[in-house]
Amino acid sequence: MTRKIHFLMMTLLCWTHFLAQNHSYWQQKAHYKMTVYMDVEKFRYQGSQELIYTNNSPDTLKKVYYHLYNNAFQPGSEMDARLQTIKDPDARMIRKVKENGTERKESRIQKLTPDEIGYLNISNFKQDGMQTTTKTTGTILEVFLEKPILPHTSTSFTLNFEGQVPVQIRRSGRNNAEGVALSMSQWYPKIAEFDFEGWHADPYIAREFHGVWSDFDVKITLDKNYTIGGTGYLQNPNDIGHGYQEAGTSVSYPKKTKTLTWHFIAPMVHDFTWAADPNFAHDVVKGPNDVDLHFIYKNESETAEKWKKLQPMMVKVMELYNQKIGPYPYKQYSFIQGGDGGMEYAMCTLILGNGTLEGIFGTATHELGHAWFQHLLASNESKHPWMDEGFTTYIEDWVLNELTQKKQSNPFEGNYKAYYFLVNSGKEQPLTTHSDRYDENRSYSIASYVKGSIFLSQLGYLIGEKNLDQTLKRFYNEFKFKHPTPNDIKRTAERVSGAELDWYLTDWTQTTNTIDYGIKAVLENENTTTVQLERIGRTPMPIDILIEYTDGSKESYYIPLRMMYFEKENPTPEIKRTVLKDWSWAESKYVFSIPKTKAAIKRITIDPSGLMADVKQENNIYKN
Repeated sequence: MTRKIHFLMMTLLCWTHFLAQNHSYWQQKAHYKMTVYMDVEKFRYQGSQELIYTNNSPDTLKKVYYHLYNNAFQPGSEMDARLQTIKDPDARMIRKVKENGTERKESRIQKLTPDEIGYLNISNFKQDGMQTTTKTTGTILEVFLEKPILPHTSTSFTLNFEGQVPVQIRRSGRNNAEGVALSMSQWYPKIAEFDFEGWHADPYIAREFHGVWSDFDVKITLDKNYTIGGTGYLQNPNDIGHGYQEAGTSVSYPKKTKTLTWHFIAPMVHDFTWAADPNFAHDVVKGPNDVDLHFIYKNESETAEKWKKLQPMMVKVMELYNQKIGPYPYKQYSFIQGGDGGMEYAMCTLILGNGTLEGIFGTATHELGHAWFQHLLASNESKHPWMDEGFTTYIEDWVLNELTQKKQSNPFEGNYKAYYFLVNSGKEQPLTTHSDRYDENRSYSIASYVKGSIFLSQLGYLIGEKNLDQTLKRFYNEFKFKHPTPNDIKRTAERVSGAELDWYLTDWTQTTNTIDYGIKAVLENENTTTVQLERIGRTPMPIDILIEYTDGSKESYYIPLRMMYFEKENPTPEIKRTVLKDWSWAESKYVFSIPKTKAAIKRITIDPSGLMADVKQENNIYKN
């Protein structure tokens, strides 16, 4: 082979490989049609499912995976094993046992009896009418296809399922601590997500989820006395009643009626959840853009009083979220008393409802925020929990501050303190850690909720609050009903601001590098004051500096970060600002001079906003 031919062949191979790895965005699509009958006495249910699955990927799929989440609630499951080995197990999922004067923590799953466990059994699985081989491993069903699914084609899966609702331990279950009969989350055979990274057939160990954008058509039959709330739009409200009927409609059932069949449809969601109880009260309140807000709670006087007060509060929260991010696009959202704390689902949330009004409001506000960050902007929260929990925490803190009479200049201050605690504990892990792989629950929580929130509040420090607001709106408009990645929020911020931010995404989410800048020295000269700064931490930042004088006057200085190729607008236009030469990462020290004035310098502060997560605040201030 000549050198010329060899070169041409290598060029062709490289170009072919390039084309194979660079496809435009795609996502899978599923259409579920399910019927289910619930035995409310035995807490068992059975049903059938037809799933039309469309392969929009460039790959030929030879097998598929389903999640069988209920199987986690069995002795010996991975969830059970994790509870027995993690240092700080979730208090809701364990019981404390004393033996010989010593207290130990015991997994509640470990002691479940056969009639208390959860399970989901699959039978008669067919693809396009052909019997198909399956294999169940814990919470995952592996399906070996008789006919590969070619790119841009669809196939039909049919199956029967039989499940038992577990004693309530985490999120889903029966008879929770507040007496709600059925919290039906993660209850059905759910096809796993396949995206540009491949299959996401993660076992269920009590963390987060990733799902296929789907349409649901679900019929649920159960005791006529039970009220259901959950995902989707009820198609037969005047047959069902229970607060869903049209105004002025009287609903009655024949005397022999023992059960009702509720028919829901839910377009373009990636989950379907419901809860039911014979003692549910149901209120409907009009929210922004004519959205129906359903409030479904135990019909007890003390609970009802709080939930009535909650209703206008949540209307206002939804209005503010719409303004901050973008309009909620569905026709309904349901706040349901159920679960074991608060958990977000498509068009609804399950929250505890017997605490203080303030506590219920805080939980409801956070969970409603997830309607945007995860259920519209559907990031892979198993791999990137900081994108849904962190971004939701950010908008929750923002909206709570907007609704308070006395607003804080930095409503995120508590998040920064929690992050500093994590850093100083020595237990921080990078945000790229899979949600199931954190060594401790506390480390997971602070990283995902707090450090994820600071990603946005600190982004506002980097590019300015106006650019941050525009970034959130553009992110919503371009990625709603999609699966955005960390790079997508970064690139959106870059497009809006013009700043280069790859360094920020890398340092903040892929490492445990920290920010630490300090004022090393302040030297008085004849006509100037020289300020010596130093970068101690690995993570670089642009620097805002506030100078305060003894006569009460102020001025600010701004040092751009060279690798950003960007100059931020003055965040405090009422204070004169001087833009200095940029500071490169390779240079750990920086010096600038301040002209002498009649008044002496009283104080010099690095980042007076508190939005830069500098882990050692004590060296950020110089006092004369």
